[in-house]
Amino acid sequence: MKEAASSLEERMKIDLNSDMGEGFGPYRLCNDEAMMKIVSSANIACGFHGGDPDTMGRMVRLARLNGIGIGAHPGLPDRLGFGRREIPFPADELRQQMLYQLGALTAIARAERVAVSHISFHAAMGNMVNRDAVLADLMMDAIATVDANLVVFVTSGSEIQKAAKRARLKTLALFLADRAYDADGKLVARGLPGAVIKDEASVRARVRQFLLDGTVQTIDRTVIAMPARSILVHSDTPGALELAGIVRGEIEATGATLAPAAELAE
Repeated sequence: MKEAASSLEERMKIDLNSDMGEGFGPYRLCNDEAMMKIVSSANIACGFHGGDPDTMGRMVRLARLNGIGIGAHPGLPDRLGFGRREIPFPADELRQQMLYQLGALTAIARAERVAVSHISFHAAMGNMVNRDAVLADLMMDAIATVDANLVVFVTSGSEIQKAAKRARLKTLALFLADRAYDADGKLVARGLPGAVIKDEASVRARVRQFLLDGTVQTIDRTVIAMPARSILVHSDTPGALELAGIVRGEIEATGATLAPAAELAE
């Protein structure tokens, strides 16, 4: 009975995360200070698609003050495209770009006497890795060499998840509350109608369905399983702060509690 109660308690824990510090200099995408008080993990932009050294330091300090998990959020070196345009870099160059960003955030975090606990690929970089098993292995092996304790954020069944397991890295599967899925469980391309879900009622309903049933309704209205333990709200989605508050409210309404990624990884 004691073991069963413990298992139930673990299932009632969930991570809520958001991409942070994706502005540059004086320009900010959202109220990071307020968002840090809602989430349990922060994915911090590492200076390529967004962010800069000062912003990264500010994000690390905010995460430390709020007691939430610190993650690296590496992307392609494409500020104008916000890292969402694919650029055909050679595999090893992509590897070096990822390591450069992870190394920068790791150093900044250590100087603040905290540690980076997870890594979450941004946009096009993640898409490129997710469809190339060889590239995924290259990236995961590099991450494991830097820090074998890092948790890798993944989508369930993805190449990144498979490669992370081969590299003996822990993973945590994501559910994207503000993005539409197709019948295969893949994200609908941002350029298509309905790909980004902005209205509060839809986000609330999706999160409630995920929390209670472990499923999600796809863009064509079929229902698929969504095996995840972490919910992501993009900070650049219109009304992101309000949406994150709704997600947290739904988590708490089910009796679940928030926990950072490092506590839930498998």
